[in-house]
Amino acid sequence: MKTSTPVSRRRALGLLGAAPLAMSLRPAVAATEPVKVGLIVSLSGAFASSGQLMVDAARLFLETEGREMLGGRSVELVLRDDGGNNPELAKRLVQELVTRDRVRFLGGFGFTPNANAVAPLLNQAKVPCLLFNASASAITPRSPWFVRTAFTQWQINQPLGEWAATKRGWRRAYVLVADFAPGHEAQEAFTKGFTSQGGEILGAVRMPIQRPDFVPFLLRAKEAKPDVLFVFHPGGVEGSAFLRAYVQSGLREAGVQLIGTSDLTSEDELHHTGKLAEGVITAGQYSLVADRPANRRFVEAWRKAYPDSPLRPTYNAVGAWDGMRAICAAIAATDGGADSAAAMRVLSNFSAESPRGPISIDPATRDIVQNVYLREVRPIDNAFGDHYGNVEFDVVPQVKDPWKAANPG
Repeated sequence: MKTSTPVSRRRALGLLGAAPLAMSLRPAVAATEPVKVGLIVSLSGAFASSGQLMVDAARLFLETEGREMLGGRSVELVLRDDGGNNPELAKRLVQELVTRDRVRFLGGFGFTPNANAVAPLLNQAKVPCLLFNASASAITPRSPWFVRTAFTQWQINQPLGEWAATKRGWRRAYVLVADFAPGHEAQEAFTKGFTSQGGEILGAVRMPIQRPDFVPFLLRAKEAKPDVLFVFHPGGVEGSAFLRAYVQSGLREAGVQLIGTSDLTSEDELHHTGKLAEGVITAGQYSLVADRPANRRFVEAWRKAYPDSPLRPTYNAVGAWDGMRAICAAIAATDGGADSAAAMRVLSNFSAESPRGPISIDPATRDIVQNVYLREVRPIDNAFGDHYGNVEFDVVPQVKDPWKAANPG
């Protein structure tokens, strides 16, 4: 496997400019030539750790299980850094990858605005694109060339709202979300699930996505005296900052239970926050400490491959691991992916036993079907020597995106 050097953001902005996407027939890839897979991820900025996790997971899959699947054919990962939430740069990077680098598949995309921006380019170029993390439900309808191996906010948060009202009996909730598309969907999904089971939303506030001061928002929530505070923020180092602000604001002492998406207690930050996060409940599709055979193999392979890395495999890593598995399945079944329509048929019917449990792609929506786990941060020693983990204690099995079910077509 070969990996290209990431292009700088300044250089990427200068490439191709506003030129239309080249539309030429792509010759078949000889079996001796590597199949190029372009990954657009955040390798700089506040969310660089999430992007690096995707790259590390993709590389690890190729070096382990991918070898057998590919039967000797090689794959070259071509990396590009979008620097975070940057739709214009994402478009330019896709143009470059398709027209200059001649990639057969695209993957990555940590941010929904970036994925939305490239949809028209995919429609022109007819290149399959795997969403490793971007989570807004409305992405996949924008292009028939999208396939999601991550999750959607509706898939996670409507079940969480229902669970909060029915299993824990909480009746009064306050909602804080980041002010961009996934945050809006997280708010709508949790609200629908919670109120459908008799819960009441006392207030809902959208916070800036970049480096907000969380304390004023939390103090406003405390004044409302909710039973539970639901939060969505895209995580990273700012997820840790939120947990510190939650404790500083006195909400924990006031008995307000903090719940949210798995970004809130992601393992790449949990070993820093430690006891601050204890007792926080999240819904998500993966936990590092889950005791499943596929997960034990995945975690052990990660430890061996990256013994000196401070990063822990998270849901970002698993989305990339499964995304690369799907790409390898398409490469193996279509003689290298030269027939992009045939590759999409493989991807749209993909299924596997993942570190997160059984997964499949719904061919009608090209979205993932998977278990949603309820997890609580508890003291536990993991394979990396950390003393806290997201312990799964309940599951909603094989969830499809409920937004798609309510909005067919």
